[in-house]
Amino acid sequence: MNILVTRTLSGFVYVAAIAAAILLGPTTCMVFFAFLTGLALWEFYTLIEKQRQTIREKWLAIFGGVYLFASGFLSFSGILPLRFVSLWFLVMLFILIRELYNKKTNPFQETAMVFFGQLYIALPLMVMGRLTYPLDDTGTYFPFLLMAFFVLIWVYDTGAYLVGVSFGKHRLFERISPKKSWEGLIGGYILAIGTSIGISYLLPGHMSTWQWIGFALVTVTFGTWGDLVESMIKRTLNVKDSSNMIPGHGGLLDRIDSCLVAIPAVVIYYLFIL
Repeated sequence: MNILVTRTLSGFVYVAAIAAAILLGPTTCMVFFAFLTGLALWEFYTLIEKQRQTIREKWLAIFGGVYLFASGFLSFSGILPLRFVSLWFLVMLFILIRELYNKKTNPFQETAMVFFGQLYIALPLMVMGRLTYPLDDTGTYFPFLLMAFFVLIWVYDTGAYLVGVSFGKHRLFERISPKKSWEGLIGGYILAIGTSIGISYLLPGHMSTWQWIGFALVTVTFGTWGDLVESMIKRTLNVKDSSNMIPGHGGLLDRIDSCLVAIPAVVIYYLFIL
């Protein structure tokens, strides 16, 4: 029971923090998610280091990821010209060239881990900023699209967990994640689709009901793959949780794993389909 209470309380704080950061305005949103980007990168690189793979330029790589998010967010808002985002490449090029002068037996492996962290964590979170400025060239902050994305992720996770625990018998992807079931997947989909229909009535005029259903389907489908990708990474590294940062839930990556794969897919859906 104590574990359940801890998990519930920490989950509530996590959800409340994200909701407050998004709804309070663009400044709080940018600062909060820039900090979250840094924490997620630190957690990932620390996890790699525990496998006896030193990341010499860890803090520079974390700075680069945070800069990528912040410059992208400011660019989407119209405050910062897009060309400033390209300065992130200078940081990555420095890290790459720096490895030429490190006398290590396998510099490629370390560099690959640094770049993978940027691709897996920093880039999707940077692209997420586009959801807060969905109207082209207006610089108008619109928090509800990003908020709807997170609500759909949370609703799906909750539905999949409750249905999976109660009725789950057929494993979804036992090789990677033994606990996930087809029953939980279906339950999560149904709840997410129902929620998207409700959102279409709360936000009339922005998207049609069918477009919101499509938004939900893209979110939960790629969110499921995102969860499985992180499970694959942890299984490869032979760890249960990415860290113990969030009591009862494990690490930060354990909480945002669905988002990291779903965000780019949702942004592509919004920009090209809608």
